[in-house]
Amino acid sequence: MDGARTVAEALAVHGGTVVRVGTDAEVAPLIGPGTRVVELRGRSLLPGINDSHLHGAWLGTMWPDTLMAQLAAAPADGGPGHDHHGHDHAGEGPALAALSTPAERRRAILRTGELLASLGITSYTEPGLGPGEDGGPTGCFSSAVLAEYAGLAAEGLLRARVTALLLFGLLDGASSAADLLRGLTGFAAPAEVPGWFRVAGVKIFADGIPPMGSAWSEEPYADGGHGDLLVDGADAGEREANLRAMIRAAHAAGHQIGVHATGSRTTRVVTEAFAEARAADGRDGRHYLIHGDVLHPATLAAMAAAGVGLNTQPGIAAATAPMLAGALGTDALAHAWPVRDALAAGVPLCLSSDAPVLAPDWRAGAAAAATRAVEATGRDQRLALAEALYAYTAAPARQDGAEDWKGTLEAGKAADLCLLDADLREVAPAALPEVPVAMTVVDGRVVHEA
Repeated sequence: MDGARTVAEALAVHGGTVVRVGTDAEVAPLIGPGTRVVELRGRSLLPGINDSHLHGAWLGTMWPDTLMAQLAAAPADGGPGHDHHGHDHAGEGPALAALSTPAERRRAILRTGELLASLGITSYTEPGLGPGEDGGPTGCFSSAVLAEYAGLAAEGLLRARVTALLLFGLLDGASSAADLLRGLTGFAAPAEVPGWFRVAGVKIFADGIPPMGSAWSEEPYADGGHGDLLVDGADAGEREANLRAMIRAAHAAGHQIGVHATGSRTTRVVTEAFAEARAADGRDGRHYLIHGDVLHPATLAAMAAAGVGLNTQPGIAAATAPMLAGALGTDALAHAWPVRDALAAGVPLCLSSDAPVLAPDWRAGAAAAATRAVEATGRDQRLALAEALYAYTAAPARQDGAEDWKGTLEAGKAADLCLLDADLREVAPAALPEVPVAMTVVDGRVVHEA
């Protein structure tokens, strides 16, 4: 997954680092009496998978259940009253897991680590932990969870590298400029544990989701409305001004910013705010849109010009496209989850699971990205399998600001590896979810072996 899309025969690891990549003849001289040799025999070795948007503590409480499975099983009158993270807006709905003690938090995180190791995942991003959810109903997104991650990392107990974003508002709910400013100046994030745990920045919820009519949209909903922002303010203009101020403040404080933005008006405004923040000091904050359900071509061009990334979930696109069309009309599908157009425009693209909204199986996500149906508009947004794999490995390393030491299999980089029991050059993308993960290596240590 390097820039040249190199395919090699052999790879050597020592002390947690890749030390040589090349032919069998080039690597064989490094074999010594204490070396373990794993014969690939035509199987595929990839960089460790990086799920760049995954709620680890929440996943550990729910698995093997997922939110999509719960919603599918819920009564018809219960489903529409929930956002995509399962917060109950209308009474009955999916069960909410709860973490209330240090032991429960630790157990959930470690359980997720075991699951992810079995899937070849060696890094992930916890997209929103902090004081905004300290009184939340689940306990899965609190600052106590953030502290638990730091403790586990310091003890050497994490089985995957974790990047976290701070949350100063409610998950999938209201946020305010005052709360964010207070958090930026008053909240002390846990210290980094190099290579294993790092608080990279801030998560902001700008709007909701199209199927609930809560995404802020250029396209009208069936009732003629356009949705709204979740940010506080007396009217739409004040809410937009507050959102832009929040982005400016977080950028000025040196944070990376991930903004949950789904409606076409929200994605445009957030992109403009990112560009303005970057222009103010010239710093590339590696900011990115999360989900990006509806993105118009002009917004994609502006994202590319400002270095703004897109972190989206192919499985959610596959599962909810009919609901988006029902909410905004089939014409909106022409600009829905435009991953092929994003790459063509030069937008940094990461694919992720949003687990436990979906299962954390990147193989299913890559297959969905490569086999996506051409919607009623005729727009083809399919990715080549290699492009999808890049969006689960090297591209998330860039999002993490860590592309100089992880994300590709090159000498001098971290020995984070995912071994698959097949030659991916011979596997149809639709069949990828059936390919077993044979081995996972993190920092040169085998953490899973089938």
